[in-house]
Amino acid sequence: MKHSHSTLAAVAFAVALLCGTAAVGAAELKIGFIDAERINRESAPAEVASKRLEKEFAPRAQELQRRESQIKSLQGELEKDSMTMSESDRRGKEQELARLSLDFQRLQREYREDLNLRRNQELQALFERANRVIKQIAESEKYDLILQEAVYRSPRLDITERVLKALAAEK
Repeated sequence: MKHSHSTLAAVAFAVALLCGTAAVGAAELKIGFIDAERINRESAPAEVASKRLEKEFAPRAQELQRRESQIKSLQGELEKDSMTMSESDRRGKEQELARLSLDFQRLQREYREDLNLRRNQELQALFERANRVIKQIAESEKYDLILQEAVYRSPRLDITERVLKALAAEK
């Protein structure tokens, strides 16, 4: 999750404001941190989503591999037999190779675009679930602030493990 400099500045301002308010009111400020990348890599819902995407896109990946092999085979045939082929046969094979290559590139681009779109959809769903869990933890344990990005954080502030466990328990 990338944030702009203005968002980070706003968070820094909010932290400074909260710290100042806490010092004035003599109340203790409770801050937590979650590692969004770790949730994306290690959470149970992320693993399920990854397997779902693999299964969903496997047939297209196999088709791309089949077409790539077909192109390599035709290239090898052309290289090997170009000297003994008639000019028209060679030109025909070269045109077929060019057509297959363009088609392969188009299919490969569509595959990447579709995969990225679906991955982003899965990530959005994952972080909606994670945000619900984080909010529950924040409310139940009375956190004042939970951050997802920080230049530095003390390991004692990291609640990522609790979020991962809560996501695993959630069905």
